[in-house]
Amino acid sequence: MTTSAETLKIKPDWRFLLRNPAHLLAFGFGSGLMRKAPGTWGTLVAYPLFFPLHALGVSGWTLAALCLPLFLIGVYICDVTGKALGVHDYGGIVWDEVVGMLLVLAFAPASWMGWLVAFALFRVFDIVKPWPIRWFDERVGGGFGVMVDDVIAALFALAVQALIWR
Repeated sequence: MTTSAETLKIKPDWRFLLRNPAHLLAFGFGSGLMRKAPGTWGTLVAYPLFFPLHALGVSGWTLAALCLPLFLIGVYICDVTGKALGVHDYGGIVWDEVVGMLLVLAFAPASWMGWLVAFALFRVFDIVKPWPIRWFDERVGGGFGVMVDDVIAALFALAVQALIWR
C-alpha cells in the first residue's frame, strides 16, 4: 500500500536520488518526485524505454521476457529505497509502474491508439486495484510487494486489451 510523505525518514529530492543508483531507478529517473500523480508520471517513463526497443524489433514475448530481469532488479531497488525512506511503498517509488507498463506495451497494437489504450488500462487497474491486486498490495511487503501488485495490474490490463483488440 502506498505510504504518504508524513512517515518518511528522509524527504526524497534530487540529492537523495543521485546518492544511490537504486534510488534513481526506483524513482523512475526522477519522475517519482512529481508532487501530483507520481505513479502516472512513472508509467509515462516506460515510453522512452519502449520506443527504442520497439524500433529495434523488440516486442511481444521478447519484451515480456525482458520484463523479468527488470522485475527482479525492481524488487531489489524498491526494497533498498523503501528502507532508506523508512516506508514500504512510498508513492514516489515508481519502478513498478515502469515495468508493469512495459509488460502491457509488449502486446499492445503498434499504433498511437494501441499505446494510448494500453496506458489507460494499466492506470485504471493500478489505481482501482480490484481483487486480487489490492490483496497483494496490502499484504505483501518489501520490494517484492511493491512490484507484484503492478505486475498483476498489468496482467489485468493485458486481458482487457486482448478483448478490446480481438
